[in-house]
This record gives sequence, C-alpha cells and structure tokens, in this order.
Amino acid sequence: MAKDKKYFVLREGGADTSQVFASAQPRGAALKAASRGKTNIRLRERGTNRVHVFVGERKQVPKPENGPDWLPDMVWKANVKKQGIEHLG
Repeated sequence: MAKDKKYFVLREGGADTSQVFASAQPRGAALKAASRGKTNIRLRERGTNRVHVFVGERKQVPKPENGPDWLPDMVWKANVKKQGIEHLG
C-alpha cells in the first residue's frame, strides 16, 4: 500500500502563502522548499493546526557519477534540519 500524500502550506510572515508542497512526510515537503532557496521554512499541515519548523539550505555540488548526460555539471542539493513543531491558536 502506497503512503498517502499530505499537503503542506508554506507560511511566511505569520500567514499562509499560496505555495503548497505535497509529500508523505514533512521533511520531503521541506526539502522541496529548500531546493527553491527557502532557508527559514515553516510548513502548516493542511487540515491540522501543526506547523513544522525547519532550517534549510542548498549548495551547488558536482552532478552524481551516474547522472544523465543532460544534467548540468553542477546541481543544487537541498538539506534541511527540523527545529520542532508549533501549534496554532
């Protein structure tokens, strides 16, 4: 049985944005946000009052040895670290 996707809404300035990331786990959604250059990542899980807080970064690294030919020589690699969970109101 495949894991169900959850939807996580990116929060900035204390309010929801229009960016939504789909993933089974909050970390997967945070990695997607980090790959787009976000560093202070707050993701509200849809349907709940939980906000998952991450610190993210992305670095340019050489492409993997077994990477396809169309992939550029340098690629972005995202990394996140969970800081905790906050509960809204």
